[in-house]
Amino acid sequence: MKKTENKLSPMMEHYKMIKAQYPEDTIVMYRLGDFYEMFFEDAIVASKILDLTLTGRDCGLEERAPMCGVPHHAVDGYISKLVKNGKRVAICEQLSLPGDQKGMVKRDVVRVITPGTITDDETLEGGRNNYLASIYLGKKSGALAWVDISTGETKVLELDETNLLKIEDLILSVAPNEIIANTEGYNLAYDFESVRVGNLPKPRQYYDYAYDVEN
Repeated sequence: MKKTENKLSPMMEHYKMIKAQYPEDTIVMYRLGDFYEMFFEDAIVASKILDLTLTGRDCGLEERAPMCGVPHHAVDGYISKLVKNGKRVAICEQLSLPGDQKGMVKRDVVRVITPGTITDDETLEGGRNNYLASIYLGKKSGALAWVDISTGETKVLELDETNLLKIEDLILSVAPNEIIANTEGYNLAYDFESVRVGNLPKPRQYYDYAYDVEN
């Protein structure tokens, strides 16, 4: 008689599908009732950063899925600690109530929190801007932009031959908590000495199409 292969439960399949949509350094907080739960490798990593007890949950496989969680009413403090430890956090929220439909409760990511997109007062450092910087380099043009999402302050500097030579110093003067860039901008910023020694955050390569004029 052929042995039936173990397979993930529908909920864990959905979690895995959500997780696959984000970079490896993103922790997915998956809402289950009054808690945001983390599973598998996310749970192992988060439990160490947040000093949480690692437990397990039946997932359809022979071994239980590593799991840890935090109460939804206190999630901001845990998110802040994860972000300060270099993680992005994707909040996967319940979009329907149990019993409102057949099958699983509907869930989807409603927000992704990164160092430059924090807006809650408890997480932000008082009196200090929280800048998200963006670098664009093209064949004939370039720009450096930075925004504080919590205040709406936005500035843009066109990069010419002169200030392009001192772009690292310019970014250091802005002191952003997050840097995104198109491919050429990423290649430039990744080799900054200030990035290597930790005075600037490592840049994150963003979608090139987002830098098209039409977009």
